[in-house]
Amino acid sequence: MNTFNITKDIVIGEKLLLLSGPCSAENYDICARTAEYLKKLCEELDVNYVFKASFDKANRSSVESFRGPGLDEGLELLAKIKREFDLPIVTDIHESSQAKAIAQVADIIQIPAFLCRQTDLLVAVGETNKVINIKKGQFVAPEDMINAINKVKSTGNDKIMLCERGTTFGYHNFVVDMRSFPIMKAMGVPVVFDATHSVQRPGGLGNCSGGDREFVAPLARAAAAAGIDALFMEVHPDPDNAKCDGPNSLDFKGAAEVLKSVKAIYELGK
Repeated sequence: MNTFNITKDIVIGEKLLLLSGPCSAENYDICARTAEYLKKLCEELDVNYVFKASFDKANRSSVESFRGPGLDEGLELLAKIKREFDLPIVTDIHESSQAKAIAQVADIIQIPAFLCRQTDLLVAVGETNKVINIKKGQFVAPEDMINAINKVKSTGNDKIMLCERGTTFGYHNFVVDMRSFPIMKAMGVPVVFDATHSVQRPGGLGNCSGGDREFVAPLARAAAAAGIDALFMEVHPDPDNAKCDGPNSLDFKGAAEVLKSVKAIYELGK
């Protein structure tokens, strides 16, 4: 597996990596509370941590759904979290034109699952020379993600991770094929499990997505046993009142329970 630095102090594959935070950068207070809690938790558990929040959620169910603060205000907020909590940042990109601005703040640029086949977008993020986390599309077989890898590699950037977030299984439901982790890892890249989006029910509430957060823990434990290098979880101080992806997000207590069990299983496989 290709290993690389995310920051000067964090090397992927050396120990478990957590990518986590609220789905959307709703406001500074929510981001700060989450960053503070998860940083302390990861220090206690000896887990590497990257703060995650999106400045824009461009693929919401409804045109009226909350999307986030937008590029400029959102990146300013993320830069403040990065500076004040001394944390690396991962955030989503939606358009090629955003790559240079995002690269000024983010240590990892994340490709949303719906966009994993977008050639221009993959080339644009590759050219930033940042670490790229590509989410496997809900419609893509794990072995076909080699094409996404090669698009980024065409820029000379091989700092690539692949993320499993479930495959479409009928309407409003996902299934996680645990075979995807060894299949994608055989391509020479670190693999990530998105434990919270994998229990999402897209459009399941009509004009917004639902979710089954009670299944986050068993799926995360199974993924750890299957050999993941990093865990992705959306965490919020009050998930039931989150403006985005609340039904599949975890609160602080739930996040701690999941991370502890995943860490234990991860260590068994080292």
